[in-house]
Amino acid sequence: MIDRVARFGRFWLDALERFGRAQLFLARSLGAMPSLIPRFPLLIQQLYASGVMTLSIILVSGLFVGMVLALQGYNLLQGFGAEAALGQAVALTLVRELGPVVTGLLFAGRAGSAMTAEIGLMKATEQLSGLEMMAVDPFKRVYAPRLFAGFLALPMLAAMFSAVGVLGGYLVGVEVLGVDAGAYWSNMQSSVAFVEDVCQGLIKALVFGLVVSWIAIFEGADCIPTSEGVSAATTRTVVYSSLSVLGLDFVLTAIMF
Repeated sequence: MIDRVARFGRFWLDALERFGRAQLFLARSLGAMPSLIPRFPLLIQQLYASGVMTLSIILVSGLFVGMVLALQGYNLLQGFGAEAALGQAVALTLVRELGPVVTGLLFAGRAGSAMTAEIGLMKATEQLSGLEMMAVDPFKRVYAPRLFAGFLALPMLAAMFSAVGVLGGYLVGVEVLGVDAGAYWSNMQSSVAFVEDVCQGLIKALVFGLVVSWIAIFEGADCIPTSEGVSAATTRTVVYSSLSVLGLDFVLTAIMF
């Protein structure tokens, strides 16, 4: 019994200690942000790696999610004789919730895992130690560009996800199910507010981008420098990022709405 209590206590002490190191890591990374001004090409390179390389899966997923929402929404609204409100239902669902959340999950699985694996391999092959020996700060050269790139990329990807999702809903609702095109667009435009809906969805995406990038970079920098350690860190990135996105979505939704 005493051993169980000791192991339980040790687990939580280790978890708190690691969380504290993650907080200090984030603070140092944010403090290195001004150094990105003379290193602007590094930021562009990471924006391409995090954003552009993730764009294809975002667009395809957004299209199919919008199509599924149109199918499900039409079946639900048809029972109330409110098929004309399909555009409103699809747009609000995407802009408020599914756009930021699904984009955050896909970003964690694709870009976040790639960040962790890349930084973990840099640590395993002692590239980070080599940078420190040459008086190059890894926080300015490696961590800060990736953190800021993820912070910028995810809101843009979420906006594209929502836009393509609305288009997918139009293709199914109007072209397949026969909903009036004017009613689809007019109800959507009259019900979706820029500040209350669009901006709050973008705020969620900004928070998700920062948290997912932070987790991914920290896991790579803190992993055991072996192949097994890098593999375990990549798995932790996807798991922790997904749980963080879902948990923060509830908190932000409760605060905003």
